[in-house]
Amino acid sequence: TIRGRCASECSTTMKLSPLAHQANAHDDAVWSVAWSGAGEGLLLTGSVDESVKAWRAAGDGLEMAHAYTGHNLGVVALAAAPNGLVASSALDSLIRVWSVDTHETRCVIETPPAENWQIAFAPGDEPAHLAVAGGVSGGVKLYSIEQDGGEQVSVMSLPEIAADKAKNSRFVQSVTYSPDGRRLACGAMDGTVALFDVGTGKLLHTLAGHAMPVRSLCFSADGKTLYTGCDDGHIHAYDAEHRSLTDALPGHKSWVLGVAVSPDGGALCSCSSDATVKLWDVGQRSCMQTMSDQAEAVWGVCFAPGGGKVASVSDDKSVNLYDFV
Repeated sequence: TIRGRCASECSTTMKLSPLAHQANAHDDAVWSVAWSGAGEGLLLTGSVDESVKAWRAAGDGLEMAHAYTGHNLGVVALAAAPNGLVASSALDSLIRVWSVDTHETRCVIETPPAENWQIAFAPGDEPAHLAVAGGVSGGVKLYSIEQDGGEQVSVMSLPEIAADKAKNSRFVQSVTYSPDGRRLACGAMDGTVALFDVGTGKLLHTLAGHAMPVRSLCFSADGKTLYTGCDDGHIHAYDAEHRSLTDALPGHKSWVLGVAVSPDGGALCSCSSDATVKLWDVGQRSCMQTMSDQAEAVWGVCFAPGGGKVASVSDDKSVNLYDFV
């Protein structure tokens, strides 16, 4: 196993190049980011200022295409589907599912307090379900997003821990689907990473290695590897089929708040409360580049659907856009 390392020199030409920096993109911290549509599509950002904004690249900045309102507290998570559907989840315990094309709301899902911390659309061009994670209930709930839907259709729960009377360790903070939609992974406050069978709702297995909150996770393009970002400052790579930890990527000096894999599966980006974005070569398990263009914690990072752009959002209210080659 090759342990992760930060390298300033490597034979690959993989790199991020600053393309646009939008200062004061929102009136408060920006905690979530997603891309909508095919190719470069629209960049979506969600903020503590209770709004979601859609952006297009314009010169050395970003041009706002639309602002979406409706939440009464800060937006903590976004998810986007290929068909133009967007879901925004906020501290008001509401998830709003709407069309980026028509700006019309498809459905509104109301959850118990703090049980909508992270969200993910099921894979596919026309997703029918939304996975919602959060809260001390210790699991992930699936909701229908059909027109006028929003009905809960399934619950996947972490195993009970007898010593955890307050159930704080079972607070689920992250969720993602495998590319084929058959498995769902989530990360919890105590470092537990769990994989479920979506069809049956049954727990497949848990993955050991972290002992602090797992705030972000994502599958490799082929679904064989699961990457996790943790408050311990490490990114772990797990063999999702054989339940083993295959690599640990150190480098961040504080919480890892986001991880994202490029569409071709060759690169991984991570972001952290240390105010950096890191680019990793997946094959070599090497950190190829560290970007320090934002002044405060970087809460989210994502690749454009076409793979040629990377965006990051920060507590400093800014949005950064990079070319990725």
